Amino acid sequence: MESESGTEGQRRPVVATERGSVRGVTGERGVAAFRGIPYAASPVGALRFAPPAPPTGWPGVRDAAHAGPDVPQGPSRLAVVTGPHETHGDEEGCLTLNVWSPEGALEPGAAPRAVLVWFHGGGFTTGSGGWDWYDGARLAALGGIVVVTANYRLGPLGWLYLPEIGANNLGSRDQAAVLYWVRDNIASFGGDPALITVGGQSAGAYCALCLAADPGTRPLVRRVIAESGPWGLAPQEPAEAAEVAAAYLRLRGVRHPSELREMPAERLVSAYGRLSAERARPGEVAPQMYPVLGGAGLPVAPLAAVAAGGLDGTDVLLGSTQDEITAFRAASPAGFPVEGATERVFGAGVTDIASRCAERGRPAYAYRFTRRPPGDDGTLGATHCSEIPFLFGNFEAFAEAPMLGPVDESDRALARAFGGALASFVATGRPDGGEGGGKDEGRGPWRAYEPGAGAQVRRFGSQGR
Repeated sequence: MESESGTEGQRRPVVATERGSVRGVTGERGVAAFRGIPYAASPVGALRFAPPAPPTGWPGVRDAAHAGPDVPQGPSRLAVVTGPHETHGDEEGCLTLNVWSPEGALEPGAAPRAVLVWFHGGGFTTGSGGWDWYDGARLAALGGIVVVTANYRLGPLGWLYLPEIGANNLGSRDQAAVLYWVRDNIASFGGDPALITVGGQSAGAYCALCLAADPGTRPLVRRVIAESGPWGLAPQEPAEAAEVAAAYLRLRGVRHPSELREMPAERLVSAYGRLSAERARPGEVAPQMYPVLGGAGLPVAPLAAVAAGGLDGTDVLLGSTQDEITAFRAASPAGFPVEGATERVFGAGVTDIASRCAERGRPAYAYRFTRRPPGDDGTLGATHCSEIPFLFGNFEAFAEAPMLGPVDESDRALARAFGGALASFVATGRPDGGEGGGKDEGRGPWRAYEPGAGAQVRRFGSQGR
């Protein structure tokens, strides 16, 4: 690490990457944050609907005090539970990532730290690794780990299936590019490229498991964390994805897919919103565009990949919330079928994956998050996304989130226990070394899941909730 001299140098560390140097900001707890670092070229012009290309280098030192722009996107249907988040979408400069290095990690001779690469959720349609929801400073400090978050292309920009012009699971390709960037650069930020955990929530969890199991990226991944993955969602078949793409082209009024490269991103996003509204069915969780089976990064379905040994040699931690589906009921048409849907779409896959790992001799740790917002009458319960503030500890970023509500000391203790356990897993492969350490109410260490051996799913909830 280079640095500027004096007090300013201690506050603004400078780190060299393969494409140029970046200047970060050291904040509370001594964590150094580096935001808005390009991992790929801007996906504009001929690069729209193309695989991620290497970014152009820069002279001098790039200021990395602020996150880059969001990937262009429409409104989130889950804002009803997460609260709103302002977006600043722009394809120019959107393929960036953010790094948080814990105190001491940048010092000469410091032991390299384990790395968590986190991919946000949002139904493959919304979200950003640069949002304050996913600020990694507290988690980096709590676990002594390096935290990385990233943007990837969303909606039609990331998941429209038009292989004739190169549009083929582009979101997955972006995520793979992030992992390769981390492998090649993270040592400069105090991270260990041999100790990478890929993690995510919801769509990000689905992608994280795919990255961990795909032969192309599997060698880069030591561990995987998958929170609230929609395991009941089968990958799109190519024929189905092609039908959706054809409907999108008709709606957009173009004769050849290549014409989409010339249209403003806002028009592409708005057309996707209209397509989703026209094709929506009551009770449907799946978006119109998401990973396509046989496409880049998804040679086989995730559960089939696990059964075939795709996670052999990989440590696994995964879980769900108690009432996942209430978030979608709140945002969907009347008549949404709630009964059993949480287990069918989210929960059953947790024990299924854990069981398959156990059968192949690999430890897998499973959890269920049960904390409900104060005063909840059962409308939300522990809904989809409700564990995110407790992983990153950023309660203030969710001030308007109905899923969170007022926070008390038991909630802060829960955040230390939950975040500490997962950070311990990133560092050691075991979730029982953090503050709270995965040890809960005298039940001892968090043991790996064993089919038929009684309750092996660790529950996380605030006192009385």
